[in-house]
Amino acid sequence: MVLSVNDRKEIMGKFQTSAADTGSPSVQVALITERIKYLSEHLKANPKDYAGERGLNKLVGQRKRLLAYLKKSDFAKYTQVTKELKLRK
Repeated sequence: MVLSVNDRKEIMGKFQTSAADTGSPSVQVALITERIKYLSEHLKANPKDYAGERGLNKLVGQRKRLLAYLKKSDFAKYTQVTKELKLRK
């Protein structure tokens, strides 16, 4: 996995609503965003990695769906997440 356990805990700490919250949409979006950043850098160095490119596209789609759900269910949290992660939405 790209992220170490400490990195995951740090990211979850920023976006979780309670100490046991590991799967809320905001936490998932933050973790997926970090994976997208890593894959983007990897693909710049390895432009022929088509499987990696497919994985990146799947992650972008998953994040897009989660953000749409978050926008529909809790708009305040959506704006906070997009601002902190510097996402264009």
